[in-house]
Amino acid sequence: MKTAKASAGNLQEITAMAGALNLKAISLELPEILNRAQQQNISYTQLICDILKKELDARLEKRVVRSLKRSKIGAVEDLETFDFSIRPQLHPHIIKELCECRFIEEKRNVICLGKPGLGKSRIARTIARSACLAGYSVLFVNTAKMLEDIHGSKADGTFARAMLRYTKPALLVCDEFGYEPFDNNANKYLFRLVSARHKTGSIILTSNTGFSRWKTLFTSEAAAAATVDRLVDRATILRFTGDSLRKADKVYGAKLEE
Repeated sequence: MKTAKASAGNLQEITAMAGALNLKAISLELPEILNRAQQQNISYTQLICDILKKELDARLEKRVVRSLKRSKIGAVEDLETFDFSIRPQLHPHIIKELCECRFIEEKRNVICLGKPGLGKSRIARTIARSACLAGYSVLFVNTAKMLEDIHGSKADGTFARAMLRYTKPALLVCDEFGYEPFDNNANKYLFRLVSARHKTGSIILTSNTGFSRWKTLFTSEAAAAATVDRLVDRATILRFTGDSLRKADKVYGAKLEE
């Protein structure tokens, strides 16, 4: 079977055209691809397939890098290093299933509950990273800062744009939900946000308090019920128990009096 043999002039012309068409991966790696094709006696069809696949892979990789950067997830530790043995009620197969992102397709939420230092944010980041790799738009936010941003947008007339920033992503991760009580404004913004995303987009929420205390975070039980009902509707609840993963490195001095 015959293979294409490009002269130096042909190669330069093809590279120039690839650059003009913004096919950067092809323009950079074409000589190597052609050399391999000649050595392995690759057919014309396979050669074209290899060239286009190289460009497609490069574009997908860039897209993932951009998505991860926009998501503001930050550093993510591998799931393999998470010690599930100290989280007896948290099964690894459940987390791995969530990393397949079916819950995003189904527009469902994931709620992570437990005391500080039990790995809630870490698991939320792991799932969020899997969503980015799967091609979903993701945004990771601190809940209090998000509500402050929305409140500030009322003053400069960008409220609609701010709300869109938090309603548009396929997955919104609200970290440290309920770290401090919500005032009347925060109640309104949170209700509008949760309502806008209900059955249209997924939320991963991490909270240091259980459901029984959530009503104390809102200005009224009615406001709490209206928001929480939508959050937990068809949601997956992950309960984190056990001892905190956060330990001091060194301790100096005498024990403090209680």
